[in-house]
Amino acid sequence: MLDFIKSLKDYKLNSLNGEIGKVEEFYFDDKHWTIRYLVADTGNWMTSREVLISPHALAEVNKEERFIAVDLTKKQIEQSPSLGSHKPVSRQYEESYFQYYGWPTYWEGPYSWGMYSYVTRDHEKLKNTGQPKKQWDSHLRSTRDVTGHHIQAVDGEVGHVADFIVDDETWTIRYLVVATQNWWPGKQVLVSPHWIKRVDWIESKVYVDLSREEIKKSPAYTAESLPTRDYEAGLHKHYDLQGYWADELAMRNNSR
Repeated sequence: MLDFIKSLKDYKLNSLNGEIGKVEEFYFDDKHWTIRYLVADTGNWMTSREVLISPHALAEVNKEERFIAVDLTKKQIEQSPSLGSHKPVSRQYEESYFQYYGWPTYWEGPYSWGMYSYVTRDHEKLKNTGQPKKQWDSHLRSTRDVTGHHIQAVDGEVGHVADFIVDDETWTIRYLVVATQNWWPGKQVLVSPHWIKRVDWIESKVYVDLSREEIKKSPAYTAESLPTRDYEAGLHKHYDLQGYWADELAMRNNSR
């Protein structure tokens, strides 16, 4: 199911034995554009400590009651590796974190979740091929920090990042919501991470392989509602590009 990242902010986080805080923001990697950690504001429960929760532990997003169920106990979270001086999140910290919980690492293997193209919560069914796994260096970015980055088409600027749309099953960012009011008043457009050529993180600019005219003629979108699959299909057809759902179905079948 798709969700706006901003709409998830301040959702309550319910552990197996009580509330642990609220959603603050998310960290994603700049290769697969997949959420790697939810950043929890633990309030008075764990003072002066930022808690990261992997999607491996996110069991349910309840929109009606505005909470996310976390498949961990308070004790597990309290005793997890402290982020402390590891900010920004280092590979050393991540290795300790994943080892503590016994979860498969996402940076070892060919898919967005390591050896899998989706979050594998049934760890007893994990494959162990015994083969060396190719690693890649992840660079984590904050959804809060990237909001506001300028979107550059091949022939000029079209707007800035206003929000993200995430799939809460795979925790992949499906679209950047782009506000175009300085160029095209009253309209927002969706841009898939697959259409991004490169990102200049220093200049806060996201370059897409699309023209301003192509973007202007894309199917009308309003941020009051999440895109339906019919809308997504029409959007990809407009750009003559295959939908991510076809690619992921093939990857999921191959990784079984």
